[in-house]
Amino acid sequence: MSVGEEVQNAQVPPQQSLGTAAARNLATTTKSAPQMQEITSRWLLKMLPWVQVQGGTYRVNRRLSYSVGDGRVTFVQTGDRVTVIPAELGELPALRDFGDEEALAELARRCEQREIPAGQLLATAGEAADRVYLLAHGKVEKVGTGPYGDETVLGVHADGAYFGDHSLIEGDAVWEYTARAVTACTVLTLRRADVLNLAERSDSLRSHLAGLLSVPQQRTNKYGEAEIDLSAGHVGEAVVPHTYVDYDAAPREYELSVAQTVLKVHSRVADLYNQPMNQTEQQLRLTVEALRERQEHELINNREFGLLNNCDYGQRLQPHDGVPSPDDMDELLSRRRGSKLFLAHPRAIAAFGRECNKRGLVPESVDIGGHHVPAWRGVPIFPCNKIPVSDARTTSIICMRTGEAEQGVIGLQQTGIPDEIEPSLSVRFMGIDEQAIISYLVTAYYSAAVLVPDALGVLENVEVSRWR
Repeated sequence: MSVGEEVQNAQVPPQQSLGTAAARNLATTTKSAPQMQEITSRWLLKMLPWVQVQGGTYRVNRRLSYSVGDGRVTFVQTGDRVTVIPAELGELPALRDFGDEEALAELARRCEQREIPAGQLLATAGEAADRVYLLAHGKVEKVGTGPYGDETVLGVHADGAYFGDHSLIEGDAVWEYTARAVTACTVLTLRRADVLNLAERSDSLRSHLAGLLSVPQQRTNKYGEAEIDLSAGHVGEAVVPHTYVDYDAAPREYELSVAQTVLKVHSRVADLYNQPMNQTEQQLRLTVEALRERQEHELINNREFGLLNNCDYGQRLQPHDGVPSPDDMDELLSRRRGSKLFLAHPRAIAAFGRECNKRGLVPESVDIGGHHVPAWRGVPIFPCNKIPVSDARTTSIICMRTGEAEQGVIGLQQTGIPDEIEPSLSVRFMGIDEQAIISYLVTAYYSAAVLVPDALGVLENVEVSRWR
């Protein structure tokens, strides 16, 4: 007889007590509140100072600044061919406020595409400069000479940057630094000769360039703000200069953004299934959590007021070796006074930790409300999974100064709205329809403002997948 037959022929002992499956019909189970994986720490919402915006709009008044055309250029790629959008040439200081679309289109067609291998020089310091480089893709180092004659890296250009723009209007322009490709680059070049050639046939371009040479240079400080005339160290009866502080005539205004949803709960559920937990309360709790998650995402990524899109181009840095090194974090800190916090994707924090390990460094930690948070130079590094990681495994690290009194980054909200359950968040009863479904309108109002450009800095194109 086989083992299987012996098992089948074995007598099953009779059941002597109540089984657990039947017992559960009479038992009250111990249960948890509904759980939700989407909930995160939301450090940005916790650490951002929130300013009351009673009128729904916040205006940032600034001292008058003169734009110097330090934006980025946008390109269009078709296969392996890259072209610059004609209107984007207006980012170049020499072509700023030039509105002749036909002339800009002709200049865009005259841009020559070049593929530059890593390590090749695009320009050499001291040589004549006769063209502007538009960097469509890749990284280019600005290399200069240090105080003791050694080579030093002055900065890094990345996608959308341009350099050599002074050569378009200065006949005797020279390169102030050496430009060297760090990675394989795709660049477009526009020669001064092509610009002058078109100016001979285009009255609008010729008058525009002539106007640049005739207009006196505006006196500004190093931040581009209209200079305030002062006198110091004089003796006797010297004439004291007269001055005034000019304001920006068209300051930026931030309107409160909104995130909304309509929560629906069947009246039968609300009436009969409210013990031991209130169904409506639990539905609202999870809805509010999702709304707050979306709020933090918008504060990071929104095209109008999101931090990543509102960082001044002069405050955007590139890592020198791709990975987030202590040197890059120091450079990011040095761009502003009183930095209060870093925000980084958890994978970026891990990548920074690996770089510290390679150098034998142990980042300190600080106590924030009972939580031990990693820090660099005493500035906490908060995790934020709302900062995107690209398909190329690159992300950004944000550093900011916060607070209205510190001319930093602030959050905007309006408290005291009808049916408010949390600051600037309301739940409004909308009624019961013919299918006995109860509806609630859940609304959150918020925005963010950068009071001065150096309050916010971003380390871009940080690699998070390098392990060697």
